[in-house]
Amino acid sequence: MIELRFANNDLIPTMGIGTWLSKPNEVYNAIITAIKAGYRHIDCAYIYKNEKEIGEALQFAFINGLVKREELFITSKLWNNSHEKAQIEPAIKQTLNDLQLDYLDLYLMHWPIAFKREFEQVKSIENLASLQDIPLEETWLGMAELKKNGLTKHIGVSNFSQKKLQHLIDTTQIVPENNQIEIHPYFQQKKMRGYCKQNNIVVTAYSPLGSRHLTKSENGISENLIIRNMAERYNCTPAQLILAWGMAQGISVIPKSTNTDRINENYNAVNVHLRPEDIDAINMVDENNRQSKGLFAVLPDGYYSYANIWDEDPFVLLKK
Repeated sequence: MIELRFANNDLIPTMGIGTWLSKPNEVYNAIITAIKAGYRHIDCAYIYKNEKEIGEALQFAFINGLVKREELFITSKLWNNSHEKAQIEPAIKQTLNDLQLDYLDLYLMHWPIAFKREFEQVKSIENLASLQDIPLEETWLGMAELKKNGLTKHIGVSNFSQKKLQHLIDTTQIVPENNQIEIHPYFQQKKMRGYCKQNNIVVTAYSPLGSRHLTKSENGISENLIIRNMAERYNCTPAQLILAWGMAQGISVIPKSTNTDRINENYNAVNVHLRPEDIDAINMVDENNRQSKGLFAVLPDGYYSYANIWDEDPFVLLKK
């Protein structure tokens, strides 16, 4: 298993399993299957609403000797309605209680978006909090306290633009240790990855196979002729080839699945080693096609827009 290094030389496996959209009655078996397959990196989040069942699976694995706690790298995330400083420690303690753990390996600010405390999801602008009311740097300083208190070994962010990462660094002098973002062959984020490398920020790729609709559509990544032909040459599946490409970029990938065969198939991507010229060929299929846009927080006359979430041209959304 290839691993990446944090600034303090702690390691994070490049292959992990994601748990977003994993149903509570399915995720238990998925975690046990993944651990048996060799996964040692598990990505969770409070808002996925399945951390209790993941915790039960972890306890089964520990008690039955499948793995030791110190052999696992477990990530979770702070949800948008817990950005106020007073809410940050209770939030991670809830996650730790649900996962039945004493500490996390990595805790992330899930989005650069704030909700009012009472609302896990938003339906009107009254449910939103602005970043003037709850600045990102104040939340980030609260995250740093969690690390000081031993509740998590590392802290980072998710869905942050380069501008927002730099803002945290400039205002707090605390560099995020990880940025978890959407990366796949159709959305490669080369500039972001370069920035993170320069600043010693480990990158984790969610949706490393593309979104569900992207991979199943007529023009999905797994149907791309370059990908399919190359997979045949490597005697692997298109999904394995895509994951191998991601790991070859020096990033950690966290494909989600609750299917036993697919969990094992994805893990075996660690055995696919691409030649430089094939990596270059996959690099050429980039379409700058963002699938996860954060539109759940974009409301008429609200504080958030596609442009200010991603710090990008607002017309990008119209072009997709």
